[in-house]
Amino acid sequence: MKIAIAQVNCTVGDITGNSAKLREFAERARAAGATLMLGPELALSGYPPEDLLLRPDFYQSCARALAALAEWAHDIALVVGHPHEAGGKRYNAASLLRDGRIAATYLKHRLPNYTVFDEQRYFSAGDQPCVFEHEGVRFGINICADIWEDLSAMRARQAGAHTLLVLNASPYHMRKQRSRYEVVRDRIAETGMPVIYANLVGGQDELVFDGGSFVMNPAGATTHQFAVFEEVLGLVELDDNGVPDSGVVAPILSLEAEVWSALCLGVKDYISKNGFPGALIGLSGGMDSALTLAIAVDALGANRVHAVMMPSSYTADMSFADARAMARSMAVNYSEISITALFESFRKSLADEFAGYSHHVPPGSDTTEENLQSRIRGVLLMALSNKTGYIVLNTGNKSESGTGYATLYGDMVGGFAVLKDISKTLVYKLGHYRNGLSKVIPDRVIERAPSAELKPDQTDQDTLPPYAALDGIMEAFVEHDLGPSEIVARGYAKDDVAKVVRLIAASEYKRRQGPPGIRITPRGFGKDWRYPITNKYRHAL
Repeated sequence: MKIAIAQVNCTVGDITGNSAKLREFAERARAAGATLMLGPELALSGYPPEDLLLRPDFYQSCARALAALAEWAHDIALVVGHPHEAGGKRYNAASLLRDGRIAATYLKHRLPNYTVFDEQRYFSAGDQPCVFEHEGVRFGINICADIWEDLSAMRARQAGAHTLLVLNASPYHMRKQRSRYEVVRDRIAETGMPVIYANLVGGQDELVFDGGSFVMNPAGATTHQFAVFEEVLGLVELDDNGVPDSGVVAPILSLEAEVWSALCLGVKDYISKNGFPGALIGLSGGMDSALTLAIAVDALGANRVHAVMMPSSYTADMSFADARAMARSMAVNYSEISITALFESFRKSLADEFAGYSHHVPPGSDTTEENLQSRIRGVLLMALSNKTGYIVLNTGNKSESGTGYATLYGDMVGGFAVLKDISKTLVYKLGHYRNGLSKVIPDRVIERAPSAELKPDQTDQDTLPPYAALDGIMEAFVEHDLGPSEIVARGYAKDDVAKVVRLIAASEYKRRQGPPGIRITPRGFGKDWRYPITNKYRHAL
């Protein structure tokens, strides 16, 4: 028997488009000799539909599309994920479509309610197995979180299943595939069943789904591993007992390569699915904007990217030269708009209001003037965005947003934050990785000390601890929930730990006003970080 895995890129709410894509893949699968096709979790609606799942009309639209797809399905059986309403309850479901009808429906057992998942907000849990026979093999169905605990797979086995089909919308974070392998091997060890694991691919707001669908035999060996970060029609040969033969095993990417692919896919899908014609980037001559530009060009093509350099009197000559070199090497549309005259005009207009605040050093100048420059740049970028329709890609990284080292309505403007979950140390690793493919970032951009260039001879480390320490502390606190004393025990300086933890807590109000961005760690400053803004709790050392 030959079955197919449809690793498809679905769009939330595009029920018609998602249904058409499933038909297209089913036609290709049928032409290749497959008689059964498995798709991802909630493929019909896209994942996650969030509060669309509170609307009765949404379920009605999905039900009509599912019925039409079932009526169409002849000569190939389909296992399709969809939202389902029955008996006054709502479910995350998967249905077997065969011989022109909906032959069986499975209701997801485990409803995750952690990190980026809110399924208990929307769905009721099922508790019954679903096993069907196809060409002499008995297949059981599970959906994503069902396999992360032992009960659901075992129920399928006890109901007579030989082979387990698992529909997934498992979002990417670094090293996620390793965890999936471990979990599936645990279920195989318990049940003795081979597992066919189909995963969603594509970008959806801050989430990126990496695909990476795979098959494991009853010994827990990987017989098939399909490509990541792209649509795939995977074909799997099974013997008469439902055991998979050996097949294609795609190579595992390096960490930097998989993160790069995730960022490019996230940018491409956010911009394309939301209908933006292209992207605007404020190019400063620094590392963050250089990396953002390279990602945007790889994701969209140079003809859809416009870089804008906005120098002030503090902008170093090397920043001019490096920004121009970067724009040339990436072949993007490039503009230079000086903010010097605008800055002086703002200062003149505010001079009377600022009188009496001359105790600052140097007299009359503090972070107010620094932030003015950033906000002027933000206004210019947003004006260009309004005029052209291009979306502004924010260039801030996780280290900055974590510590509040960013200006509200200034360098925090934009519609999408490409590096939102990328620490500064990872920014540099990604820069080296991209230059290893083809050199697009000037060496000096990577080698020079990071600086916002908002006052003379400024560097980030005038204000922040060294990034190697900052990023380690932030990861321990944000991603692993370690307390300050535990972080100090890892070897970090007590003063650095206290400062970083204090800055993270104090900057929540800023982060809430920043744009969404791509999640690549187990915990980013997005859906899986929900700290109160008004908050008097202090993490003591």
